[in-house]
Amino acid sequence: MFRTKRSGLVRRLWRSRAPVEGDGEADPGTHGSGGCCMAKTPKAGRSNPGTEAELKALTHSILKKIKEKHLEVLLQAVESKGGARSPCLLLPSKVDTKVGQPCYPLPLLLFKVFRWPDLRHSSELKRLPCCESYGKMNPELVCCNPHHMSRLCELESPPPPYSRYPMDFLKPPDSPDSVSPSTETGGLTHSAPVGFSDSQALQESGERAHWCMLAYWEEKIRVGRLYSVREPSLDIFYDLPQGTGFCLGQLSSGNRSQLVQMVRAKIGYGIQLSREADGVWVYNRSCYPIFIKSATLDDPASRTLLVHKVFPGFSIKAFDFEKASSLQRPNDHEFSQQPCTSFTVQISFVKGWGQCYTRQFISSCPCWLEVIFNNR
Repeated sequence: MFRTKRSGLVRRLWRSRAPVEGDGEADPGTHGSGGCCMAKTPKAGRSNPGTEAELKALTHSILKKIKEKHLEVLLQAVESKGGARSPCLLLPSKVDTKVGQPCYPLPLLLFKVFRWPDLRHSSELKRLPCCESYGKMNPELVCCNPHHMSRLCELESPPPPYSRYPMDFLKPPDSPDSVSPSTETGGLTHSAPVGFSDSQALQESGERAHWCMLAYWEEKIRVGRLYSVREPSLDIFYDLPQGTGFCLGQLSSGNRSQLVQMVRAKIGYGIQLSREADGVWVYNRSCYPIFIKSATLDDPASRTLLVHKVFPGFSIKAFDFEKASSLQRPNDHEFSQQPCTSFTVQISFVKGWGQCYTRQFISSCPCWLEVIFNNR
């Protein structure tokens, strides 16, 4: 009868926890446009009733000990599913919690409850650029905001070879029986010189240097102008409650098919593209998988480029500048088509392409991005 603000926050937090397979308590109706970030986590196990009861009791007891201002920060993050910018949640790092046999640190427990029920170890996680606590905080405190972290995408987790270049495409552009990129591939490697020439024009006009350019495509049609990226981290989205970035929802096109319209609506919170010390990372913020092809994700000795599937909530290092420089081999058809100062990465939303799909080329995907890197 006499409900406190704290107990109300705890109840709302528990209702906003990540859904577990076989768990009927989680509220599925609070996800929003980009909310169901981990609704389809790979290899998620079915919840154990006894463990679930223990987890609920432990979570409630832990949350009731956290200050109300910290509960409000946590609630803002989990209810918006990362769509609203939330500050770091600094809590004591030496608080261990026990669920059944394993003993979880407090951050790991909160990440399991509110994002990834199948999470086992902190080594599976990567801190996102939005987390400002790293290297600046009290060593006794650690950021426990679940949406300041992502899961690491292991390259062996999605192999079969989803895509490889057809042999016709590897023929020189002046070959009489080569495939025209404008009519068949709609981009891929041959679209890089187009983007690169636009990039050169910008540099010659005296604008500040950028580290990459973005081209948004709907099937074979490029929609909108090239987008220069100068900031270290950029959100690319269709619909986002808070924040700025490259909004695909504002780009207009004359004749969109029903499939393109459907996929556009599923982009939701989209992706985050960030340039970091070890390379360029892509974080999937949407409800659906994205598909990425990059020369630096594969074995340099291989003649194939795989398309890697990245699940919601996961991050992948999509480009490695140091590795890319070693791939500029003059006798390799794959890379001789690329401008010497840039490489490209292709990212498709929702729909994949290649051998495992009906779409053989990325130009058949409803909505996709071309990231054109400038390594000058």
